[in-house]
Amino acid sequence: MYIGIDLGGTNIAAAIVDSDGVIIDRVSIPTDIKGGASSINDGLLTVCGKLTGNKPVSPTHIGIGVPGIVDNNKGEVIFAPNLSLSGANIVNGLQKKYDCPIYLGNDANCAALGEAAAGGAKGALSAVFVTLGTGVGGGIILNGQLYTGVNGMAGEIGHIVIVEGGRECGCGRRGCWERYASATGLIETAIGFMNAHAESRLWEFCGRQPDKLSGRMVFDAYREGDHAAVSAIGSYVTHLASGTASIINILQPEVICFGGGISDAWDCLAGPLLAEVDAQKYTRSSSGITQTRIVKAELGNDAGIIGAAMLGALDRS
Repeated sequence: MYIGIDLGGTNIAAAIVDSDGVIIDRVSIPTDIKGGASSINDGLLTVCGKLTGNKPVSPTHIGIGVPGIVDNNKGEVIFAPNLSLSGANIVNGLQKKYDCPIYLGNDANCAALGEAAAGGAKGALSAVFVTLGTGVGGGIILNGQLYTGVNGMAGEIGHIVIVEGGRECGCGRRGCWERYASATGLIETAIGFMNAHAESRLWEFCGRQPDKLSGRMVFDAYREGDHAAVSAIGSYVTHLASGTASIINILQPEVICFGGGISDAWDCLAGPLLAEVDAQKYTRSSSGITQTRIVKAELGNDAGIIGAAMLGALDRS
């Protein structure tokens, strides 16, 4: 059996996962951020202990997904701003208790691995997972392997520039895909259209407080045919398609799989997104060749746990 752990800022979620990526048992406890690395180590021991209990069989391996940059060889977190774990070793406690390999991975990479093992990209040798949330994250599977680059940081697809000189990004650049294709970017775009349409239902939805506007509100108004929302989603899809087409042009993966909160509105996005990507991608005029499939992720919040469990089950590069 494998154990997969999703180390988040709110909860530490863990599960026993079989070789097919099926969750057998799961547990979750609150994350004690204030206690630092020591408390995190204790939390990891706690969830593993709850899962293994008195079972006679030890885990084949344990995988941990972390929202940040990790050094798998050293078992250390290089940078995880939301957990205050930079430079901390978070596997020492587990290594003392469990006689099995322990793997660390970035949480977005783990989600990609999960979708490749048991979700929307299952069976594909090459896939890109894109998570559309507060930011835009990603993970890349090439030739059946998780691709992490020379330094473990590959897959930061949210920081390709799609609008030269555009919105300022937290990474220090301007015009990053993340600033337009994330939920945050969608809301900023929608507020711009709201300000030009005093009659928009979006004003009612947010109580006339734009800082209370959510992505869900924008999609709800879009479904009602609200002009500002329709314009905002149109602009959003164009930007989403721009980054998607760039990924296709660079990698030509079998599958691009979209997850994250925004993907919950796939009914609004799928049709226009596929049409926009078809119009933008390099292979738009090519016939008779295999084209990248664009699909919605299937595993939801389980993707990270399943992918973490698969860190040791699949080849890594």
